[in-house]
Amino acid sequence: MEQIRQYFEQAIQQKIGDKDWQFFVSKLSRHEFSKKHIILKTGQTEDYFSFVETGIIRYYIPKIENDLTLAFVFDGYFASAYDSFLTRTPPIYEGETLVKTTLWRLKHSDLQTLYAETEIGNKIGRFASENLFLKKFKRELSLLNETAEQRYRDLFTEQPHLIQHIPLKHIASYIGVTPQALSRIRKRIY
Repeated sequence: MEQIRQYFEQAIQQKIGDKDWQFFVSKLSRHEFSKKHIILKTGQTEDYFSFVETGIIRYYIPKIENDLTLAFVFDGYFASAYDSFLTRTPPIYEGETLVKTTLWRLKHSDLQTLYAETEIGNKIGRFASENLFLKKFKRELSLLNETAEQRYRDLFTEQPHLIQHIPLKHIASYIGVTPQALSRIRKRIY
């Protein structure tokens, strides 16, 4: 828990008082999930804003033949079907763990309480939501501006120690190519 506090203090560039921190912590719950656990199903409204302590989450649109991978979330990042979390409507995609994953979760209603009752809650919430927005925007720019090979290299550079846990078919879907095209990219690189 102290690691998370230090992370937030560094991110918001402010010490978090013990009283505010204890109030914030009282709203968090720790959850451990096994590999391939569905944490969000299509049609289920997202009720959690999570911090990934350890593990990998994949958000994807389920398809009969090949799922469409939207995002991977790694250790030390925030995870949420944020559009669903904000609008309180169900998404058309799902979330699953790719390895054993530990999350610190904050319910939507508890976040609203933190916003209303603490200054620090607003700062942490703003930082977390901006973090999700920037990650999504970076992905959109990547899809519009970069080659599939560059997207693969970027993913590998971002999390080299974790990418080995992601099946190649999910990586191919994420960078927007077929598994065969990914195989050709990997042959050129290695």
